[in-house]
Amino acid sequence: MSRIKEFNLPDLGEGLTEGEILNWLVKVGDIIELNQPIVEVETAKAAVEIPAKWGGRVQAIFHPEGATVDVGAPIISIDTDPDAGPVDTPQAPSAASLAAVEVAPAEGAVEPGLIGSPAPGGRTPVLVGYGPRTSTAKRRPRKGAVPAQAGAVPAQAAPAQASAAPAVPKQVTPAPAVSAPNGHGTATGVLAKPPVRKLAKDLGVDLGALTGSGPLGSITREDVQRAANATAEPAPVVTTATTAASFGADREQRIPVKGVRKLTAENMARSAFTAPHVTEFLTVDVTRATKALDRLRNRREWRDVRVSPLLLVAKAVLLAVKRHPMINSTWAGDEIVVKEYVNLGIAAATDRGLIVPNVKDAGRLTLRELADALTDLVQTAKAGRTTPADMSGGTLTITNVGVFGVDSGTPILPPGESAILALGAIREMPWVHKGKVRPRQVTTLGLSFDHRIIDGELGSKFLRDVGDFLSDPEAALLAWT
Repeated sequence: MSRIKEFNLPDLGEGLTEGEILNWLVKVGDIIELNQPIVEVETAKAAVEIPAKWGGRVQAIFHPEGATVDVGAPIISIDTDPDAGPVDTPQAPSAASLAAVEVAPAEGAVEPGLIGSPAPGGRTPVLVGYGPRTSTAKRRPRKGAVPAQAGAVPAQAAPAQASAAPAVPKQVTPAPAVSAPNGHGTATGVLAKPPVRKLAKDLGVDLGALTGSGPLGSITREDVQRAANATAEPAPVVTTATTAASFGADREQRIPVKGVRKLTAENMARSAFTAPHVTEFLTVDVTRATKALDRLRNRREWRDVRVSPLLLVAKAVLLAVKRHPMINSTWAGDEIVVKEYVNLGIAAATDRGLIVPNVKDAGRLTLRELADALTDLVQTAKAGRTTPADMSGGTLTITNVGVFGVDSGTPILPPGESAILALGAIREMPWVHKGKVRPRQVTTLGLSFDHRIIDGELGSKFLRDVGDFLSDPEAALLAWT
């Protein structure tokens, strides 16, 4: 078995077909260990670190940072036995072998790719171990065609024979491939693989005008990309939310839609025009809830725990789901799937766009376990380390727009879910309390739900119960549990 192993880009999540290389964590020549993170890749769902499948020395890196790679394509090669000495490399072809390679005629060629037929670029493929053909490839005669007389040389073969190289040249120098373009942004007489030709056609690059950097002067994907980038006006890209806008001469900025933002846009558009949305609002006095949080923070066992209003809202939602299970369901066409478990999603704004990781089976967690899970979820999202698994399977979502100073909103349902709750900012406002107008801590909740599953009565009761819990969480815990 070969000691050089090629590591392909793995399938990082259901339905993903490609990923963008954000950062290489190793370089050529590094000694790496099994399961050591080697590259950070951004998919349509998250940015993840990929561990090494083998230990050894990094032999080659096939794609630079910023490149988009298809799932299954090789991204790195690893020498799994670096102590065994230098790696055997295939010997360069001899001058005689190169001289025997004939350029295929423009007419009368057989189908490319067959043994003995001209391959793209004018080379003749051969069976391994048998050497190149020294005879001219010929096409099978068509039915009804008059066969050529013995000894006759077809007129179209003359140019190929006239241009044959000497049997033993003193030096082999790959000449730049120059030929007339075929009208589609490629050239017919250059050395380039079919995928490279397709890429050049898609990008409108003339292969005949390029000088290849590959073996024997062949044109590579990088050559085509460089040519395309040289002719195209570069578009400024915002990589983080705090990056200053960069505008061109036309005073416009163009940001490629890809990765997390692209998937979010597709999901939101599909959800908005598939599920009939209804949104209801409820303004709640949460003064007692904020005081309960203060008492919780002062307890010895909670002093190192991050406690926020989101914790009580999450607990209120989980308890209200137990009273109204239909809220935690999915529309499946000819049936409604009601779920006993609650994978509670928390919408998080990151530098790469909006993501919704979820706490698995949150309804079974204690209040302390729920607090720890929410803290880990938020910290992981801010660090850009949320995995696709953490963002799949959500059943119910909370979006905290209050952290931005927003009072409320009409959130759009994540695909496959039937309800999403928006938590607004908590403000001190005049409020009638015990018959008198007093300053109280007040917030507004917004509940959007799928009207195919949840009617107005069910949605209103669920929202009311969440509000009742936040109005007096201690009494609700005693009454509901």
